[in-house]
Amino acid sequence: MFTVTYAQLNVWMTAFLWPFARIAAVIGTAPVVSQSSVPARVKIGLAAFLTLVVSPTLAPLPQATVFSATGIWILVNQFVIGAALGLTMQLAFAAVEQAGTLVGLQMGLGFATFFDPTSNASAEVVARYMSTIAMLAFLALDGHLQLITSLAASFQTIPVSADMLGRGGFNALVQWGGAVFSAGLLLALPVVVALLIANLALGVLNRAAPQIGIFQVGFSVTLLVGLLLLQLMLPNMIPFFARLFDLGTEAMGRVAAGMR
Repeated sequence: MFTVTYAQLNVWMTAFLWPFARIAAVIGTAPVVSQSSVPARVKIGLAAFLTLVVSPTLAPLPQATVFSATGIWILVNQFVIGAALGLTMQLAFAAVEQAGTLVGLQMGLGFATFFDPTSNASAEVVARYMSTIAMLAFLALDGHLQLITSLAASFQTIPVSADMLGRGGFNALVQWGGAVFSAGLLLALPVVVALLIANLALGVLNRAAPQIGIFQVGFSVTLLVGLLLLQLMLPNMIPFFARLFDLGTEAMGRVAAGMR
């Protein structure tokens, strides 16, 4: 007859539950897989599958029971680490959405909104368009595989333990957020500057020939110029996104190293 002791059950549960908390937190906050359109069963199943793959490669786990104070603290630590890692990559997509918001505002499409399944809120149409391109580029460039690789490497950088989390990881996350904000402004800068020049030209034309009726054609002109510039930028967006995703992967490593 097959029997299982409490000690054996505790070893199995700790080997699965603690890594599962970190992996599930990453899946719940990382781009693409964290969207509300992905069923919860798929997210849980993916987290469980990755845990079964990763857990045999982990270092010896702390000697603590799952439901003890130490075990629950370890569980909380793993969840915080996973959420920080997922948020690090999610910030890259926030930069793209910020750039789309700035471009849409200059084009006069700030009032046109769509439902964004990523944030469960309304997003401007240009921001949603650029986010969709970034998401497709993320999948085409195997960004999801890089994300999983960085997640697995984080268990070697910061093993499962009950130690307090270091502040260096959160400082690295804040610094990465500032760098991503600059990247979003850099992405939107060409279109914003070109549209500003177009608006200045329309203003000069309105002063020179008021009878033309700039207010009637100004919106159409800025909209056409903005769409043309987006089309011209599209071939250069993919290399920019690839570099942004690579920087996000490197930032995940810095965040994990800082929490050790």
